[in-house]
Amino acid sequence: MSISIEKNYPLDNLNTFNISAKTKFFYEFNTLENLKEILSHKLLKTEKAFVLGGGSNILFSKDFDGIVLKNSIEGIHITKDNNNHTEVEVGSGENWHEFVLWSVKKNLSGIENLALIPGSVGASPIQNIGAYGCEAKDTIKKVQFIDIESKSIKELTNSECDFSYRSSIFKKDLKGKYIITKVTFLLKKKPINNISYGAVANELSTLKNQASPQSICNAIINIRSRKLPDPQKIGNSGSFFKNPIISNLKLKKIKEKYPEIINYTQSKTHSKIAAGWLIEMAGWKGYRKDDFGVYDKQALVLVNYGKASGNEIIELSKKIQQSVLDKFDIMINPEVNII
Repeated sequence: MSISIEKNYPLDNLNTFNISAKTKFFYEFNTLENLKEILSHKLLKTEKAFVLGGGSNILFSKDFDGIVLKNSIEGIHITKDNNNHTEVEVGSGENWHEFVLWSVKKNLSGIENLALIPGSVGASPIQNIGAYGCEAKDTIKKVQFIDIESKSIKELTNSECDFSYRSSIFKKDLKGKYIITKVTFLLKKKPINNISYGAVANELSTLKNQASPQSICNAIINIRSRKLPDPQKIGNSGSFFKNPIISNLKLKKIKEKYPEIINYTQSKTHSKIAAGWLIEMAGWKGYRKDDFGVYDKQALVLVNYGKASGNEIIELSKKIQQSVLDKFDIMINPEVNII
């Protein structure tokens, strides 16, 4: 069976920044067999490859000179079930938010705080996505992937994934060596009801709802919808920068001048700082030039209002980094992958 590879394929609708870019070659796989076939194709011996999921965490700075492999492996299957937990195996090409909605509908708890995060399930372990006091690592049991060089199927348990803040072994030691095919989650039957972030508790109070996976999911959808632009209307990748982690000694010094600094304790020695607050204090919130800028409701979000180029967004991000560094002596780093 011949593989249908497309040439000079437009990527405009496959990245949430809505950046205009093309790829030299394009192939979409929706099964493990399809993936194995394309990895054995002669093109993979001469062309560099890039695996594309939901396109929500990338910024194209130019056309891609190689082959883009679009991951469309779907499927949500309950593999084990007992009185306390349900084990769920999910195809890496599944939409993350749709999976969250599925889990809530099944009265399962563990990922409801991660509602409305854009992207695919396959990206969740790579980035160790997180929001509102919850991270993907809290529920991931194991990750299955294909080793690009050997074409063999491999599996890593949660502890083997080396999860850390917005990172994992897939962004470090295994970078460029794998393609995730499915992720297994362990979800709880008893609600966790994590409302440690004040915004979530406040939203539940406003809605006059008791905490439950469904009500927390709804509250977070409301909060994120107010704070973040819809990529269908304004191109963006959600949070552009990671929240920096600094020493508590440094935080104490900054607090002398800015007592209102938004921070979260990470350990006895370090704290996480809200990058959005730093950017806003540096004067960037609502900034716009031509078709690119900083969202007026959330300074952490860089936006493409129409025809901005990837390089314009990149240059803006560098200016923001420098001004935050100048003002607070804190370097903020992109969460977005620049291609």
